[in-house]
Amino acid sequence: MVAVDTNILVYAHREEYKEIHDDAVALLRPFVEGREQWAIPYPCAHEFISVVTHPRVFEKPTPVDEALDVLADFANSAGFHWLSEGPGYFEVLRKVAAPAKVQGGRIHDARIAALCLHHGVRELWTADRDFSMFPQLKTRNPLVKK
Repeated sequence: MVAVDTNILVYAHREEYKEIHDDAVALLRPFVEGREQWAIPYPCAHEFISVVTHPRVFEKPTPVDEALDVLADFANSAGFHWLSEGPGYFEVLRKVAAPAKVQGGRIHDARIAALCLHHGVRELWTADRDFSMFPQLKTRNPLVKK
């Protein structure tokens, strides 16, 4: 299963990112229209809503009901899963956060990494290099042309 980080979701939703918007949409289309297993960690969903609805980030922010509809559309795809905390999650968080010596806001990234590992995600798609501090999790930026 592949998990998708906030930045990929934002790039796919907001057309202002002209240079990568179409590529991000194309990346998500097979998941949304197909049956392949994919996921969004709940913290990424919250962050997506926070970013796209923020008036200091976008001149015309996305209305909250539209942002929620975007996530609902994703959740309605055949292979979709939400990643949330459950029994055993805390021990995974400990194994991820302690060796990385996370501090402050970096616990947000550790939480996402731990959720992915806890749910058996094979790869996190992200444009965020900060996830490199968690070598247990395989990450890839699918927007980078090889």
